[in-house]
Amino acid sequence: MHQVFDRNLLLARRLRALKQHGHSADFLLARAAADLEERLSAVERKFEIAVDLASHTDLAAQALQRSGKAATIVRVEQDARFFTGAFPAVVADEEALPLKPAGADLIVSLLSLHLTNDTPGTLLQIRRALRPDGLFLGAMAGENTLAELRECLLVAESEIFGGAAPRVAPFADVRDAGGLLQRAGFTLPVTDIESYTVRYDSAFALMRDLRAMGMQNALTGRSRRPLTRHFFARVAEVYADRFSDPDGRIRATFSFIWMSGWAAHESQQKPLKPGSAKASLADFLKDVESLEKK
Repeated sequence: MHQVFDRNLLLARRLRALKQHGHSADFLLARAAADLEERLSAVERKFEIAVDLASHTDLAAQALQRSGKAATIVRVEQDARFFTGAFPAVVADEEALPLKPAGADLIVSLLSLHLTNDTPGTLLQIRRALRPDGLFLGAMAGENTLAELRECLLVAESEIFGGAAPRVAPFADVRDAGGLLQRAGFTLPVTDIESYTVRYDSAFALMRDLRAMGMQNALTGRSRRPLTRHFFARVAEVYADRFSDPDGRIRATFSFIWMSGWAAHESQQKPLKPGSAKASLADFLKDVESLEKK
């Protein structure tokens, strides 16, 4: 399988960011955790065992706890240094889950699945780890995330070096996410997208936040060519020219694709069989036509 991301490098950068910056740049995870809690409030049931998969901090587990929807919450992360001791924890890669089949009632994941090399396989493992009528609820970065920065990097690199290498991760669109849920065998799949605009004093401030998140370029196809101060200065100039507000501050877009799906169970609502409808589309169109003539 083609490796889009260097996941060892990604893990090393996350750990370095955690050591150097702590949780100073967790505002996106905090936003996603608040959304998670709100979405769980609409689910009219409780879950015995909930798994927080690769959400980087305690924020998702705390949201689960506040929701009152989970009796037991277990965190799963690639490295023990992401744990605080507040919740039971397991060290494992989200691409190779150690969860036994049908062992969890709820699995949540915030802002990590878009950085897996085998996202379909990871979702399949999640579905298999759910008990019948178990729920998966997750968020991953969507296609508009960092669109402004992507454009400015492309312009600056093309001007200075005569060509451009990939520097921002490829993100899925909401239709792709729905297809992935169906492919993994989830029933009642639902996807939607939430977009947020964050304003910064300059592109340098945005890039500092990305470093504090450990979210520098980890693509296996990234250029190894050293970048200069002149390059980053040009990126900032282009950004300020194209994406600044009247007060001089720049805009950065972050999109969350929310996904939910259930493990199959006989109690779930099922689609009608073909031919079982009591009214035909043709009859409906005739009715519309008759109304238009009145």
